[in-house]
Amino acid sequence: MVNTNENKPPHHVVIVGGGFGGLYATKALNDADIKVTLIDKRNFHLFQPLLYQVATGALSPADISSPLRSVLSKSKNTKVLLGEVNDIDPQAQLVFMGDEEISYDSLILATGAKHSYFGKDNWEDFAPGLKTVEDAIEMRHRIFMAFEAAEKETNPEKRSRWLTFVIVGAGPTGVELAGAIAELAYHTLKEDFRSIDTKETQVLLLEGLDRTLPPFAPELSQQAEASLTRLGVTVKTKTLVTNIEDDIITIKQGDEVTQIAAKTVLWAAGVQASPLGKVLAKRTDAECDRAGRIIVEADLSVKGYPNIFVIGDLGHFAHQNGKPLPGVAPVAMQQGEYVASLIKQRLKGNTVASFSYTDRGSLAVIGQNSAVVDLGFIKFTGFVAWLFWLLIHIYFLIEFDNKMLVMIQWGWNYFTRNRRARLITGKELLQNDYDNTEKNRQAVNV
Repeated sequence: MVNTNENKPPHHVVIVGGGFGGLYATKALNDADIKVTLIDKRNFHLFQPLLYQVATGALSPADISSPLRSVLSKSKNTKVLLGEVNDIDPQAQLVFMGDEEISYDSLILATGAKHSYFGKDNWEDFAPGLKTVEDAIEMRHRIFMAFEAAEKETNPEKRSRWLTFVIVGAGPTGVELAGAIAELAYHTLKEDFRSIDTKETQVLLLEGLDRTLPPFAPELSQQAEASLTRLGVTVKTKTLVTNIEDDIITIKQGDEVTQIAAKTVLWAAGVQASPLGKVLAKRTDAECDRAGRIIVEADLSVKGYPNIFVIGDLGHFAHQNGKPLPGVAPVAMQQGEYVASLIKQRLKGNTVASFSYTDRGSLAVIGQNSAVVDLGFIKFTGFVAWLFWLLIHIYFLIEFDNKMLVMIQWGWNYFTRNRRARLITGKELLQNDYDNTEKNRQAVNV
């Protein structure tokens, strides 16, 4: 009797997205008799929690990025494709990259999220968010160009606008950005300029809710705000941004409406699901939440499609305690490993319990020697929390050389307060700066 299983092709898992969820799912399938195809529009995995350090010149993009082919070079069952999935046919079990189609037996979507301006998309030109390497480089350009422009500015009012930085949103990203910019202005750059005193810099952190770091315990939020204040950051809670135009930010606190003049506005106030969420919802009639995330079943699958899974920031999972899980890296990591395990067990004919997230704690850094850590059973702040934050982030960096590079950079930054990656880059923006300078010169010559 012929064993037909010998001629049957291996189960094909297509994973879209090489972030934390997609990469951890891929690596967890390494030891299985399964064919894996990982598709991403970038050829690298990005360690997003440290993007703010690229934006403020502490690290370079390569320090927190790892080439996907290098990371998965020993996963012989895995094929990596560079491309962007723009459509799905769940009935035919196909994904499409332009005109190219790829069949799947199981599909894992892990394309993450991007920043949201709550319907005010025109604000993006004035207030960039922080989700990609390009976002970080754009922020870095704006931050350091502001000091350069202030150095050349002779009008005190215009100079003040260049030296005013507004960060919208006091979650972990906003808090970390505010603290890093304050350290730049009051420590790193204080001896670098001749016409300006960088200590005159104003760093404003705006939050719509009643405290910083809303996901954290109230006592940690208070500690974080106190640490930010000591750094020189002005924190404004219960503050809503109602308009951003050119260099004027309109805010509302209760019934009072005021305006802030600032050349640099940075956005850290909200996220929405990647565009692939809308495509999947249309093709499967899946339900979405207000942020465009796909509401998933208890096993992270799409309702009616048990072989399609949505993980990480693209998914809305509220089966554990009635509240959706936060959009943080540990959630995506655990979900990626869970779905990989589920697929392997299904192929063996076994059933798997519903996904359950294990919250091992939250942490955020405020500045040098200052952080807040909540591990559930213990909460602590200050220098010990800062050391813990450093160790955790080093541990979760993907490749060994990244770990070494970041440790060396952080050690150097700690003792010198220097940030070696303070590069102003971007051909188009530099050309605009040059063109404006030439126009000014021509006006003077005329």
